[in-house]
Amino acid sequence: MGIWEQLNNPEFNPLEFEGFLSQSGGNAFTLSPKKWIDTTNAVGLTVKAGRGGGTYAHKDIAFKFASWISAEFELYIIKDYQRLKSDENSRISLDWNVNRVLAKVNYRIHTDAIKENLIPPELTPRQKSNVYANEADLLNVVLFGTSAYEWRKKNPDKDGNMRDYATIEQLLVLANMENINAIFIEQGMPQIQRMDALYDIAKSQMEAILKTKSLVEMKSLGAKGKQTKAIADNEE
Repeated sequence: MGIWEQLNNPEFNPLEFEGFLSQSGGNAFTLSPKKWIDTTNAVGLTVKAGRGGGTYAHKDIAFKFASWISAEFELYIIKDYQRLKSDENSRISLDWNVNRVLAKVNYRIHTDAIKENLIPPELTPRQKSNVYANEADLLNVVLFGTSAYEWRKKNPDKDGNMRDYATIEQLLVLANMENINAIFIEQGMPQIQRMDALYDIAKSQMEAILKTKSLVEMKSLGAKGKQTKAIADNEE
């Protein structure tokens, strides 16, 4: 109970808690819920007098008591938690990875178009890599509002690149933009014109995707899950 209060209650009195903790091993030690609440400013337990009264605990503390009383109950909690996390990770991983793979496949189409139409044979390997990076950054700036270099400077603690942290919507638009930019390159469209056209396309596609029924339903399910968790966290 003391650790729970330290994690969730900024008004908790840790010094009084330490006093109770040091005495708790003695045979003569007793502690009522009311004394615990009054002395330490605890909020995880509440005591209600009168009809329908009694001692009530936050569900985290109630689960701990139940687990202490019943090993079987504790095992059910552990198994259910693992099942829920596995289901959640599977859904998130599937949605994200499918779109990340799609973006990678389209990136190959994109780089092939660059190779065939923008890279003269006389360029050195280093110069060629700069062209690839320049075209990739065109899409980065259009979709994410920043270049890869600027993103790395702002996020030195993160691994990978900005695309690894993109939303599902952004990855879907990115996959489409890579295809469209490849077509623009093959048509000989100058980069500045492609940038303006891609920005308009990205904006309209993002607005359309955000209104897509299946995506709205998916996000609604996610929001309901978060809401349920928040309600459960506040239940006693």
